[in-house]
Order: sequence, then C-alpha cells, then structure tokens
Amino acid sequence: MRGLNIKIQNMVAAANFGVDLDLYAIAREVDNVEYEPEQFPGAILKLKEPKTSLLLFKNGKIICAGAKSEEEIEKAIKKAYSLVKPTIRIKKKPKLEYKVVNIVSSANFGVDLDLYAIAREVDNVEYEPEQFPGAILKLKEPKTSLLLFKNGKIICTGATSEKELRKAVKKTYELVKDYARKE
Repeated sequence: MRGLNIKIQNMVAAANFGVDLDLYAIAREVDNVEYEPEQFPGAILKLKEPKTSLLLFKNGKIICAGAKSEEEIEKAIKKAYSLVKPTIRIKKKPKLEYKVVNIVSSANFGVDLDLYAIAREVDNVEYEPEQFPGAILKLKEPKTSLLLFKNGKIICTGATSEKELRKAVKKTYELVKDYARKE
C-alpha cells in the first residue's frame, strides 16, 4: 500500500446562509441558476470556478457538490453568497461555515483481487457479479462503503473527512491484501 494514490472525485458539504432566500429573485438575477419548483424545491447554481453545483433552498440551507477539496468548497460557498447577496436583505454577513457530509474517492491497490474469496471470507461484503462487477464492502468504523473491483481499483464513499477516508482505505487494504491473485 506504500504510495497508494487516493484521488478525491467529489466532496459534498452542507452550509447555511442563516437567512431565507427568494429563489425566484435569485433565478432571475443570477446567471447559471435553474429554478423549477414543480420539479425540485431548490434552485441549482452552477459555478465554473471552482467547478461545483450548489443547491439553494428557501430556508437558507445550501448543499455544495462537485468540489475536489475543502478549499474548493469554501471558495464555492463564498462565491455563491456574493452572487445571491444582492437578493437578500441582511444587516450582517453570516458565518459561512460548512460541514463535509460525503467524500467520494478512488484508489488502486495495484493487484488483482479474488472477489469471490473476499465475499466468502470477509465480513460485510456483498458480491453478485451477475448484477454488478464489483464487490461491496461496508465498514462500520469509519462508516463507509467501498466498491472493490477485480483489477484492484476501489471507490470509497461515505467518509466525512480526509482522515476518515485514509483510515477506510487502509483498513480495506488490510482486509483484502491476502486475497490478491498471484500471477
């Protein structure tokens, strides 16, 4: 596992502007906003830089998706606030705090895995190759789900910090390393 390159594909974070939002006004006055309340109760703001999408709700709550780092989350939330600020009447700027709620990442163990043996002998693993080519491993600590593929590639979801993510990938490696196929 030395030198394992874990690549964050997507981070999702929740934040709150602390004020009610007029989604109709935002959709009218801010570029790249879609708002169709019959379809979805939130407005969708798509930013080019950082490349993220933000869901804006009437109660001031927002969800930021598509970021590759916490720095990008912070930039996206600040940019979204500056874009919608002209549509809201507030006396003071709220604390633009956020909480990471999910990280999706990929990595490669660099070995072929025997998914049948892993499913048979490792707890909390489901493998039904007729339905999906990967095995699903659910870890209780940290609470994450990982997709394991025959070629050694993995996808991890559910971590809420990079530390948790590294811990999940390391724990998974320890659970499956003995099932690497010998050439």
